[in-house]
Amino acid sequence: MDAFFYKAKHIHTVEEAKTLLWSTLSSPSNSTLQALALSLKAHEGQTRKSGEPYIVHPILVAAITAKISNDETMVQAALLHDVVEDTPYAIEDLQHIFGDDVAHMVEGLTKIIEIRDEELLPSSSDERLIKSAMSFRKMLIASIKDVRVLVIKLCDRLHNMLTIDALKKEKQKRIAEETLVVYAPIAHRLGISKIKNHLEDLSFEVIYPEDYAKIDSYIQSNTQNLQFRLNAFIGNIHDMMEKNGFQKEHFEIVGRVKHYYSIYMKMHRKGVSIEEVLDLLAIRIIVKEPIECYKVLGLIHLNFTPLTSRFKDYIAIPKENGYKTIHTTLFSEEGIVEAQIRTFEMHQLAEYGVAAHWKYKEGNHNSVNLEWLESLHYQNESIEEFYELAKSDLYSEDITVFSPKGDYYTLPKDSVALDFAYAVHSEVGANASEALVNKHRTSLLTILKNGDIVKILKDNEPHLYCSWIDAVKTSRAQDGIRSSCRARIKETDILSAYNILGTLFAQNSKDMQALIERIGLHESIYKLSIQLDYYKEVIHQVATYMGTKEVRFWELLKRGYKKPTIKEIEHFKFFTNKPLDGVEFDYCCHPKVGDQIVAFYKGTKAIIHHKLCKKAYEKILAEEKMLFVAWRASKLSRYRLIISLQNQKGVLADLLAKLTKLDLNILSIELGIQRSEQAEFCQIEVESSQSNKKVLAENIGQNFKLIEMISLDDAYNK
Repeated sequence: MDAFFYKAKHIHTVEEAKTLLWSTLSSPSNSTLQALALSLKAHEGQTRKSGEPYIVHPILVAAITAKISNDETMVQAALLHDVVEDTPYAIEDLQHIFGDDVAHMVEGLTKIIEIRDEELLPSSSDERLIKSAMSFRKMLIASIKDVRVLVIKLCDRLHNMLTIDALKKEKQKRIAEETLVVYAPIAHRLGISKIKNHLEDLSFEVIYPEDYAKIDSYIQSNTQNLQFRLNAFIGNIHDMMEKNGFQKEHFEIVGRVKHYYSIYMKMHRKGVSIEEVLDLLAIRIIVKEPIECYKVLGLIHLNFTPLTSRFKDYIAIPKENGYKTIHTTLFSEEGIVEAQIRTFEMHQLAEYGVAAHWKYKEGNHNSVNLEWLESLHYQNESIEEFYELAKSDLYSEDITVFSPKGDYYTLPKDSVALDFAYAVHSEVGANASEALVNKHRTSLLTILKNGDIVKILKDNEPHLYCSWIDAVKTSRAQDGIRSSCRARIKETDILSAYNILGTLFAQNSKDMQALIERIGLHESIYKLSIQLDYYKEVIHQVATYMGTKEVRFWELLKRGYKKPTIKEIEHFKFFTNKPLDGVEFDYCCHPKVGDQIVAFYKGTKAIIHHKLCKKAYEKILAEEKMLFVAWRASKLSRYRLIISLQNQKGVLADLLAKLTKLDLNILSIELGIQRSEQAEFCQIEVESSQSNKKVLAENIGQNFKLIEMISLDDAYNK
């Protein structure tokens, strides 16, 4: 397969592309020939950025699709995938010529609106994010109906990555980043390791060229030694299996050096150099029957010392994408080697995933779990949120945890017990109170490990975990928490509005609610507690209504009614007609600058609470007096950063320059708070216009090794 992709990368003419396509489809049907002819005609005169005829691209996408799937309807759709978007042909034309199946796939691919090179916007642009997110959501919705759309799209993206050097560097990086965090994980979820590994390595080379070059240099300079060790180990395993009753024609052993991005991730996770990566070498032992996998495992564990912490049995407990293989890591005379043991059928599924169903007719694509695909169809109003949730779901390593009954759940690495609760059921997550992890009572924020047995304890009423949204890892938990908290905030805003109006007009809150319903403002009243202009408009409408409909009540009201004014005290501004001479905080919550807040009126004081505070909610339900409150002005957020720096000349100047580029105002810097031979830690206090701590941390983390980040914006600090 590597040689095939290498050929595709270096083909630039129509004839060469056609030759590669026919090498995978030796006897194409008339429909496939017709699809090629139509595509040639439709794209006539069009060229790519490289200057080569555009038609070369769809032919090579079709060739890769054929190599992966052997499904001619998919090949035809691949040949036609850009026809509707870039030429006068319509879906109806293709439906008439090629039938519903091909037309449906082309339509699904056409819905994936590509961001053309000339339309690419800076990565910081909201417009670029929205376009990318819309494209991504449309692709996934189309794929829910027919997963073949997604397989063809992966082949399309693979060819784009193989030929990415024709684009400008900044565009290469943007496309590579999207490929690494979206498309490679999709290939992984579909079980197509052949495509996943190539997408990762191609993206890795573009995004981190220096790291790629270091790994490549090491592997190339040590190729002979690595291959010698690999061959020696394979020979030992081969002899051992034959001596123990395996016939050589009934099994196969292949060896490889791990692909570059896999090596890089091991180096990155463990903080080691490539020389310190234990298992650069891997062998794959392929046998006929599942029971033979365990016989081989027994043989190699009896003859080589296994590294027990690295043993994984994905045959007994398959991965979510259907992957089945036994992994074990062994000490041998040739060094440390990872051994993977699987059957031929498991091998087909591991290499081609969902596409194995079409490539090998006896393959069963139902063994590939596609529930994750439907779960990505989030019901969020914000398209940017959808994109971020989907990326966090896709771009993660997995762990497997169990219920007490033995049901197993695949979760992202570093998931907490609350993630597990939402994985079981959204109601279990919402009502969860505590967890039992391996029979020990613990918090819902306990990080789970591979193999943990988890039981969720729950109450009859839902709990709000709004501050935990950054602690959970799964989109299902994030979406569940966000939905619950939005619902609570809207309810709080509605009830607060009636309390605020009641306080202003010295009336009962329920009377104000009945009045607002008569006026017809009840559907939009939630805006009153957060939008001052809307509050003023409501006051005006209430006064107008009272003056025309209920004169006596309005006259009575006017006797004790004073016109409200804005009053600014400390960090806050209020709009009220009540005497106000101070601000206090209750002990129960700890709002920070920019948090959503409410204010209660007690004596002549405003008592500030976080809007999601439980005690505040009880006060709101009790219809206590309330005031309109807002933060006085948008101000810079303050953070304390602890950053690890390499002990090198000029590193501090580089740090300060990069912090300035991130639009951070440096307030103080303390160097050498802890030193080692290789690195030292520095503590920096900064101001930023970015109030979203998570986003800012990600931006800083792309440039430095960020150890800790603490918000210094505390409403209690004057």
